[in-house]
Amino acid sequence: MEHITLLLAIVIVTALVFDFTNGFHDTANAMATTISTGALKPKTAVAMSAVLNLVGAFLSVEVAKTISGGIINEDGLKTEVIFAALVGAILWNLLTWLVGLPSSSSHALFGGLIGAAVMSMGWSSVNGGTVVTKVLLPAVAAPIVAGLAAMLATRLTYKISSKTDEKATSKGYRAGQIASAGLVSLAHGTNDAQKTMGIITLALITGGVLAPDANPPLWVIVSAGLAIAMGTYLGGWRIIRTMGKGLTDLAPQQGFAAQTSAATAILASSHIGFSLSTTQVCSGAVMGSGIGRKGGVVRWSTATRMFVAWGLTLPAAGLVGAGAEFLTKQGPWGIALTAALLMAGSGVIWKLSRRDSIDHTNVTDDEIGTPAAPVEEPAGVVTTAIAAVSPPPVGTLVTGEAEEIAAVKATIPAPAPVDPARPAGATL
Repeated sequence: MEHITLLLAIVIVTALVFDFTNGFHDTANAMATTISTGALKPKTAVAMSAVLNLVGAFLSVEVAKTISGGIINEDGLKTEVIFAALVGAILWNLLTWLVGLPSSSSHALFGGLIGAAVMSMGWSSVNGGTVVTKVLLPAVAAPIVAGLAAMLATRLTYKISSKTDEKATSKGYRAGQIASAGLVSLAHGTNDAQKTMGIITLALITGGVLAPDANPPLWVIVSAGLAIAMGTYLGGWRIIRTMGKGLTDLAPQQGFAAQTSAATAILASSHIGFSLSTTQVCSGAVMGSGIGRKGGVVRWSTATRMFVAWGLTLPAAGLVGAGAEFLTKQGPWGIALTAALLMAGSGVIWKLSRRDSIDHTNVTDDEIGTPAAPVEEPAGVVTTAIAAVSPPPVGTLVTGEAEEIAAVKATIPAPAPVDPARPAGATL
């Protein structure tokens, strides 16, 4: 019993560490666009987001129920399986944070949980129907829906404000961004903090502390809310830079449209009980707002790297979770070795991040110490084809035309110099 109690305590602490990494990993979801458009100063933005994440943690427990009693069969589930799952999720969160990619903390958790459960009890331990309906389908549909909504909202906002003073309009939309960013933070706390609540509740059920299908206790809700709020306050500055400037250049109108669309999608999914990836929703909304503005550009090279990270999250975290479970099955020494490897891996990633430090003082810079400037996206096949058949703007010389004109001019002899002593009209 003493061993089980110690292991349960380790799992609870590890779950709160994951919640902490979830907070700083996902700060960009709420505040990247607000910071990039100048609506709020970086430190003010993350402080506001932290408070609202904490408040949001108390609004619902539907997502927590999905995790604690939906994805994995509780019968025969051991506490060390949950520990192994958290190891996979934490390491993937830290790795994607290091490279500045906004991947899904939710899918990292699900991947680690599925991989550890399969290693422990086989594929029968996973409720495939729940995974498909409440994890995979929302993962595909949510960013598309949020992106389309943000694209339409962006076009609507520009249409409404087309006949108004641009300076006054931008000021108004910046104020709207602050409100919509607060709504996203509230939604993030409602959805993401519950995932840790669900994991801790699942651990308490497997340890015999709670009855099956129990709701998260109040102390679990409070601790999860505080952990994600502290992580949010520290700010995942690397991912904020990618979300705020790496995908597209945002105006206040676009930021407002993107955040409002994302918050609506997240809150609706939390009410239904879908464990949605707020990262994917917010990223889809940012790309939709980039497409929605006339002349706006989405940097598809960055977006492609992000899509690849999304696709790798479940299997990568699952493999790490399965490897961690293989070690924890060996007994106390395996659990101790897994914990040591987790701390060592986290330390190495943190040390690597210090080589190129990013914080609130330089998050809006393109390079450390260099003011931000637009990053041009290389022309793709479609862009090149359109340019080839489109007439150039008036006054613009197409490629090769200047050289032809210079060659023609070279064949025309220069006029003979005029002799000042010769009378006007005289012939040579």
